[in-house]
Amino acid sequence: MADPEDASGMKVLIADDHRLIIEGVKLKLAELDPAVETVVAMSLAELEQAVAAHADSLDLALVDIAMPGTQGHRHIAQLRQTAPALPLVVLSGSEDVELMRALIDLGVLGFIPKAYSPDVMLSAIRLVLAGGVYIPPLLLASAQAGGWQPAAPTGPPAPGTGGAPASLDGLRSLLTERQIDVMRLLSQGRPNKLIARELGISEGTVKIHLAAIFRALNVRNRVEAVVASRRLQGL
Repeated sequence: MADPEDASGMKVLIADDHRLIIEGVKLKLAELDPAVETVVAMSLAELEQAVAAHADSLDLALVDIAMPGTQGHRHIAQLRQTAPALPLVVLSGSEDVELMRALIDLGVLGFIPKAYSPDVMLSAIRLVLAGGVYIPPLLLASAQAGGWQPAAPTGPPAPGTGGAPASLDGLRSLLTERQIDVMRLLSQGRPNKLIARELGISEGTVKIHLAAIFRALNVRNRVEAVVASRRLQGL
């Protein structure tokens, strides 16, 4: 059993070819979880290697559009195919509304222009980790003017709309392996503190995972989540 003092937090992939951006994002992520672990990629080749090696253990990917080896946003589409359960947020120097729209329709859960403040970035990441989608104000304004709406998400419906996964295999397409582990311990009645200790993560990270689990199970609280997860696991 891991010592909570030595526990690693959530694991985030940062893909950007500017070291200054990478270090700045790392500092801001530490405000979300002091024990956050980061995997860095500074080119398309490194991104592909990082995803191949860590996809099952990643909680979030923050990926730039323009890096050495990339062509347009082809690498984003490829990442959506190879790791569909991985929450993906785009960081970009571009504020092109059409690009934002194309990526959100592709299934990206957030588009954060690099001109935005670090606090906005952190708020957007919190929203995504809780199961939401961050749409920049520029795109929202354009959407209101043109009538565009984001494509239906590939994930679970919002609470109250029905349609929870019918099997554990179905849930695996919506959650990361770490979130599945949290759900298993939750179904055993473990409190957040013990879940954190068992998995070697912080309690803050457990809470973030629980928010995603509640959304995936289409439930409103911990009790409903325990019942739903036990049903899926045949307990």
